Amino acid sequence: MIIMINGAFGSGKTSAAKALQPRIENSMIYDPEEIGYMIRKLLPEEHREEQERTDDFQDIELWKVLTVNAAREVKQKYNKHLIVPMTLYKKANFDYIYSGLKKFDPDLHHFCLTAELETIYKRLAKRGDEFGGWQYQQAPKCVEAFKADVFETRIATDHLATDEVIDIILQKVKGKTKRRQYEKRHTISNSK
Repeated sequence: MIIMINGAFGSGKTSAAKALQPRIENSMIYDPEEIGYMIRKLLPEEHREEQERTDDFQDIELWKVLTVNAAREVKQKYNKHLIVPMTLYKKANFDYIYSGLKKFDPDLHHFCLTAELETIYKRLAKRGDEFGGWQYQQAPKCVEAFKADVFETRIATDHLATDEVIDIILQKVKGKTKRRQYEKRHTISNSK
């Protein structure tokens, strides 16, 4: 199983992932941001293609490729459920990573944590991000992008504690898993 926890910077992804991990047996947090930091170090700007020369490592093509490939290798080697906190608001990156993960683990769940822009700004300030810094600049783009249908299961976090967010995620994951098991049994019994 893979649980993607998407959302703007300051929406509560990392807090949710850290709180969820102990409640999902045999799971680990897989953070693609670490791959981004590594790629940024390995590929200085002068070595990147023109469209990759931005302040966002997600614009480097290799980032999304390695994100999927490393997740597959981790799943195969360690046989753990992955909890993936990552801001993926660019549709092309989301589509690539979502479909790539689904190819090797069909038990994929995606949750998009949303919040009003004012809430995001307050949370960024509370955690100590520099006002007007990169995360603040990304917030309006993220809030707007996450209104798109592709970011299907949304959880509005403005007035929810982390534990409440976790309870919603667990309820939806368990419900989807039970439905999938029922459908699988029903299909097998009908084919006999």
